[in-house]
Amino acid sequence: MSAASPSAAATAGSTAALPETVRLAIDTVRTLAMDAVQAAESGHPGTPMALAPLAYALYAAHLRHDPAAPDWVDRDRFVLSVGHASMLLYGTLHLAGYPLPLDELRNFRQWESLTPGHPEVHHTKGVETTTGPLGQGVANAVGFAVAEAHLAATFNRPGHRVVDHYTYFVAGDGCLMEGISHEAASYAGHLKLGKLIGFFDDNGITIDGSTSLTCSDDAAQRFAAYGWQVLHVADVNDLAAIDAAIAEAKADTQRPTLIITKTHIGFGSPNRQDTAKAHGEPLGKDEIALTKAAYGWPSSEPFFVPDVAAAHWRERVAERAASHAEWQRRFAAYRAAHPELAAEFERRMRGELPATLDASFPTFDAKSGNVASRAASGVVLNAIAPVLPALIGGSADLTGSNLTMVKGAPAFGAATPEGRNFHFGIREHAMGAIMNGMGLHGGVVPYGGTFLVFSDYMRPAIRLAGLMGVQAIYVFTHDSIGLGEDGPTHQPVEHLTALRCIPNLLVLRPADADEVSEAWRTALHHRSGPSAIVLTRQKLSYFGEPARARSGVKQGAYIVADAAGHVPNVVLMASGSEVEIALAAREKLSGHGVHARVVSCTSLELFAQQPVEYRNHVLPAGVPRVAVEAAHPMSWYRWVGDTGAVVGIETFGASAPYQVLYEKYGITADKVVETARGLVR
Repeated sequence: MSAASPSAAATAGSTAALPETVRLAIDTVRTLAMDAVQAAESGHPGTPMALAPLAYALYAAHLRHDPAAPDWVDRDRFVLSVGHASMLLYGTLHLAGYPLPLDELRNFRQWESLTPGHPEVHHTKGVETTTGPLGQGVANAVGFAVAEAHLAATFNRPGHRVVDHYTYFVAGDGCLMEGISHEAASYAGHLKLGKLIGFFDDNGITIDGSTSLTCSDDAAQRFAAYGWQVLHVADVNDLAAIDAAIAEAKADTQRPTLIITKTHIGFGSPNRQDTAKAHGEPLGKDEIALTKAAYGWPSSEPFFVPDVAAAHWRERVAERAASHAEWQRRFAAYRAAHPELAAEFERRMRGELPATLDASFPTFDAKSGNVASRAASGVVLNAIAPVLPALIGGSADLTGSNLTMVKGAPAFGAATPEGRNFHFGIREHAMGAIMNGMGLHGGVVPYGGTFLVFSDYMRPAIRLAGLMGVQAIYVFTHDSIGLGEDGPTHQPVEHLTALRCIPNLLVLRPADADEVSEAWRTALHHRSGPSAIVLTRQKLSYFGEPARARSGVKQGAYIVADAAGHVPNVVLMASGSEVEIALAAREKLSGHGVHARVVSCTSLELFAQQPVEYRNHVLPAGVPRVAVEAAHPMSWYRWVGDTGAVVGIETFGASAPYQVLYEKYGITADKVVETARGLVR
């Protein structure tokens, strides 16, 4: 085909009805995408070329946003779930006036640029969430809409709507193929999130070729079955149709809306349009020249931005930014009418914890503390919840097992959006990604519970929480073979090590009730990333050392019991339920003349962050170390060193009472004693 081929001419002609200035404004997004991908010699030009009219419609006509204040709290949120189409977003943000200079587009995908291959929140102003793993953005958008609904119900008052914004997302074929989109869409429809508006980029192409190779779904019927309003735009270049669809979406306050939008990947490219080659590789200089000619583009210069297009973008976006000043006036009136509510709203949106929170954490005693750590967690949660109303969450259909319910509070739902208790359903992956959206939105601190073994189902969302620095708290119960009779399908073995490998994730495995309280405190003060509080099904002994726990947990590891007046000749390290095994081993070792120190290692990540002097104090040089944990030993080898040993499990569990399992798998005081004696000279 050539520039004058029927396919290219017919498609390009679909923009002919647009005013010249608007057409230039849209085509600037397209040409910037082509040029950036070509300069980087990698990337995805086809989808930005297809979706440029939609980006223009949203940012120039519909989104309430202010490039001068990208973090304005009542802005509309936009999520590009098809994160590989990042140049669609970068080109749009540049033209809209966000702090993203043209040189950053020239440095697309380069070291330390503001334009990485996939959008990264907190890295580029105007990017609301990190996307790339397909489908995650859909669930993030649900989380944004959930947070908006909850905060609106909590803070709005008659005549004063200070929380009143929409969440938009763009999803592709891949997003809708991924299972997480099914989970999240089902949940959103059930909750009747009427301020959630999604666009499905229906271009029929994936990397392998036509979507007909792998998929024959009817997306419209699927989303209608989930309880969504489904609308259609036959041609994404029809801006009037997009405007009408958005108006219809907003008119339905009881259903989220999916707008199925037909597009042509690689729009206008004579030889690449509607092909897989337009998806994930540069067009090539010759094809770019042909495509620009098909657009009637006025310059062959890469990264050319016509003055008239730039001026038009600034004019249209200024109209959208005026909504910020209007909101500021409304909030001033709200503050005058409801000063305490306004102060609380501002504090929560800043992410500040109440000054009275620290005093609300409970301590335990011999009577109340001899409980499973999951039970202690339920007590802690209900002690701090009245002081921290921003703390909202629940469980993936395991509320009674995870003990994640705030007593006396309603459940979050379509009729009760002010509710704090979330029934996420059996949707672990969506739960994690929805929590990410909630945390990114701000004003809430999300938590979510499931069994530790099912952290596998939500691991991609946990990883992204770590990457984005989102505060999310995971309550993982039934943390080892100690759950007993449910057997190996439910008994985590490799999961603690796997979670500890995720950068910026704080893994906390408390050993008694007071450590549970301190684990919650530590997680809530860990504002720069997610935390996993890992808890037992079975009862644990109570140490009776609340002051020591408070000091020690935040340092990651601390001395629970020392060598009784002697210099220790072995250090026993453990976490969670195995600390009491280490304590029992210490007593037995003393009968053999071996003086043992026991260290509770609540968080290996926190311990690694401590000054070397503290680490050397807890783990003195030259003293052999034995670690014991009812899990895979991999994460302990760093700490025991070449002269130490780990008592752990490197096989799957079995179905039996937990006492039998600990004996059969050698997670016992006798095994620790045997191992320690073998190391002591």
